[in-house]
Amino acid sequence: MDLEMVKYLAELGKLNFTDEKLEKTAGEMTSIIDLMDTIKEIDIEYNPLLDNQNVFLPDLRQDIAEPSMATAKALMNAVNSNNCYVVPKVVE
Repeated sequence: MDLEMVKYLAELGKLNFTDEKLEKTAGEMTSIIDLMDTIKEIDIEYNPLLDNQNVFLPDLRQDIAEPSMATAKALMNAVNSNNCYVVPKVVE
């Protein structure tokens, strides 16, 4: 990737780079693009039958419904008792 393209991309991203940093970034981006080109050459076909082949169903726990905590107990220490939780305001 040439320096002009990196300058253009930096301008689009409103980034300020020194000339040294531009050259380093251009080299890094070139390496990333070369890696992506290498990955594109690999012939990969998706086979849904082989997806998650290492997951064994007997090893998973059973999904059993259990009674949950009573609403009154969950809201016992709540400031507002209108069946909801009140959390501190974090955004003005």
